[in-house]
Amino acid sequence: MRRVEYAALTLLMSAPMTHVVTESCIKCKYTDCVDVCPVDCFREGPNMLVIEPDECIDCAVCIPECPVNAIYAEEDVPEDQRRFIALNVELSQTWPSITRMKPHPEDADEWKDVRDKLKYLDRGK
Repeated sequence: MRRVEYAALTLLMSAPMTHVVTESCIKCKYTDCVDVCPVDCFREGPNMLVIEPDECIDCAVCIPECPVNAIYAEEDVPEDQRRFIALNVELSQTWPSITRMKPHPEDADEWKDVRDKLKYLDRGK
């Protein structure tokens, strides 16, 4: 196991995740969810958002706001998306906070129904 994966797994086990952003967000990055979050728990990467688990209060107001249905309560994350629980923990430690809605990428609509997008995740800051 890589050192980063181990660190993410350790964080995951020590901090309960309440909501998780999954693969559908990659290359879409709609920020409607950010606008309704009362505690500013979203973090912004180059082509995806994640949730900082220590700040999320489990209010669920973000779930219906996501136009690509990328946000789940941790216990509802589909089996094929479970790896995103650890990714949210890992990436939320380095990506900056986003507190206001921004325009989505110009090609977001072209990506919203694409599956298997993990290979396109940009982990940069």
